[in-house]
Amino acid sequence: MSEMITIREAVREDCATILRFIQELALFEKEPEAVEATVADLERDGFDQEPRRFEALIAETKSGQPIGFALFFHTYSTWRGRAGIHLEDLYVTPAMRKQNVGKQLMERVIEITQQRQYGRLELAVLDWNPARGFYDRLDFIHMKEWLNYRIEFSRNG
Repeated sequence: MSEMITIREAVREDCATILRFIQELALFEKEPEAVEATVADLERDGFDQEPRRFEALIAETKSGQPIGFALFFHTYSTWRGRAGIHLEDLYVTPAMRKQNVGKQLMERVIEITQQRQYGRLELAVLDWNPARGFYDRLDFIHMKEWLNYRIEFSRNG
């Protein structure tokens, strides 16, 4: 089945599909109400301004049916003195899981990271997510000693 899949860069017209995938991922992660993003947000941040705030890849069947995506943005490592990529989302529709779609998306993100001579590719995954095994098999290192912290701000300030 994997030879029937193509991976391409997302274009502005993919924003509604990207948002649908984000909503499906939020449902999988048990937080469907947490998605505030809109198509207009994705269009603005991914396609309407320079520098772009994110890039995305779309996985699709040869017939053009979108079946997954990867969304990433640039980071910078002061210690390495090089840019990097943070993979924010990797999602494959349930019907297409176990068809190597996620692996193909990840391989393309790794390829982009290496082509740009970036120092690292990083991501975060929920502790209960079975995708952890997928990342382990791809030789990602679980950074147990690093803890994520954040402050969130609502759209209203």
